Amino acid sequence: MDGKLRDRVADFVRSRVMPCEPVLDAGGPRAAAALRELQAQAKQEGLWALPLPAELGGQGLPFAQYALLAEAEGASDHGPAALGSAPLLDATMLWKHGGDRVRDRYPGRLAAGELRACYAMTEPDTPGTDPFRTATRAEEQPDGSWRVSGRKWFVSGAAGADLVTVLARTDGERGDREGLSLLLVATDSPGFRVVRELPVFGASGQWEIDFDQVGVAADHLLGRRGQALSIAAERLQLGRTLRCLRWLGQAQRAFDLMCARANSRTGSRGPLAGHQLVQQHVFEALLALRTTRPLVHEAAAKIAAGLDAHVEVGLAKVAAARMLQQVADAAIQVHGAAGLGPDTPLPALLRTGRAARILDGPDELHITSVARRVLRTYEKYEAYEAYEAYGTYGTYGT
Repeated sequence: MDGKLRDRVADFVRSRVMPCEPVLDAGGPRAAAALRELQAQAKQEGLWALPLPAELGGQGLPFAQYALLAEAEGASDHGPAALGSAPLLDATMLWKHGGDRVRDRYPGRLAAGELRACYAMTEPDTPGTDPFRTATRAEEQPDGSWRVSGRKWFVSGAAGADLVTVLARTDGERGDREGLSLLLVATDSPGFRVVRELPVFGASGQWEIDFDQVGVAADHLLGRRGQALSIAAERLQLGRTLRCLRWLGQAQRAFDLMCARANSRTGSRGPLAGHQLVQQHVFEALLALRTTRPLVHEAAAKIAAGLDAHVEVGLAKVAAARMLQQVADAAIQVHGAAGLGPDTPLPALLRTGRAARILDGPDELHITSVARRVLRTYEKYEAYEAYEAYGTYGTYGT
C-alpha cells in the first residue's frame, strides 16, 4: 500500500476531524451537520469507505492493508464515522449472513452513510461474559415472523440508529448453550424504545433499549436459526482488532501531546523535558506503545489470512486497553492541571482507555480465555515437546 494514502488519512483526521471534536462530542443537530460535511469532504477526496467491499460502494481495500490505516483513522473517535469505515462490521455482517431482502435493502445504504446500525448483545441483568444466559426472547409466529421481547444496554449509537441487530433466544431455556439467534430489527418498529442514555464517565454514546413484542419479518433472521454465536464470534474478533488499532492511534496522539508539552513547558529549572521523572513517563509510554503495536498487527494479520486468532486478539485487546490508559495517564501527569480540563483531548483518551478494559469483554475474560487455550496445548505434549511447540510461532492456541 502506498504510504501516501496513510498520510492523507492522517492529515484528514488531524486537520478536519480533530478541530470539529467539541461540536461532534456535544451531539445534536450541529454535530449531525458537521459529520455530514466531513463525510462529504471525505468522499470528494477519495477517502470514503476504504475498507468496505466494492459491491457495497466501498473501495474494497483488503483488511491487511486497511489495518495500516486504521491507527491513523482512529486517532479521533470520530475518524471512522467521518471517513465512512464505521459501518464495516454491520454492513459486512448483513452482506454475509443476511437473506436476499436484507442484502438488497441495507448493506449498501449503510456503506453510503444513508442508514446507521447498532448491535445489541449485553443485558442489564445478565453478565456480558455469559451470552447463554440471554433473557431476550424471540417467539416464532404462525406466519414465520418473530416477536422480540427483552432489554439490552450499553448499545453504542442506539439513539440515532435505523437498524439494530439483537441477540435473542429462539429455542431452549435460559442457560442452554444452543438456541440463540440474531435478528435484524428496524428501530421505527412498534414496541421498540430507547429507554435512557448511559454516559460512560460522563461521555455520551451508550444507550439502554427495550423490545416489547417487536415484530420482525421471517427473512430478517441472520444466518441460520441458532447460529448467533458463530456469527457473533466472527464479528467480535474483527471488531476487537479494529478497536485495538484505533486505540493505538489514540495512544500515539496522547504520546505526541505529552512530548510537545515536555518540550514547550518551562519552569524555574528549565523545560520539563530535562526532568528525569518526565523522561521516565516518556520512556514507559513509548515502551508500552512499541510493545503493543506488534501484538495488535499480529492479530490483524491472522484475521486477514482467515486464521483462528482467539489468542492473538485476546492478547492484543488486553494489552491495547492497558496501554491506552497508561499513555493517556502519563500525558495528563506531564500536562498537570491543564491535562484535566477541556483544552486537550486527554480526559477523553483516558476515559476511553479505562472503559476499554471492561467494554468488549473485561480483561479477566480475555486473560482466562487465552490462558485456557494455551494450557490445553500443553495437554497434548510431554513437557519438552510442549516447550518446543509454545516457542514456535503459530503453533499454540490453535
